[in-house]
Amino acid sequence: MKWMGIYLLGYVIFVGGVIAALWKMGVLERLGTTWTIIGLVIAVGVGIMIAVTSSGEKRIVEVDEKRS
Repeated sequence: MKWMGIYLLGYVIFVGGVIAALWKMGVLERLGTTWTIIGLVIAVGVGIMIAVTSSGEKRIVEVDEKRS
């Protein structure tokens, strides 16, 4: 769980940098607020899905049943 949080934090910082660059270039002014928010929600959603998918180590747990 710890690595998922760190990955997600890095992804949010990355998305923030992309948004800042687009704002500085004037792209966000042409798109409008609604499309900017929609794109941001999609980007954060993809980041959460990637963070959850790549978090943790996948193991098969074997359970030994002992019968009396």
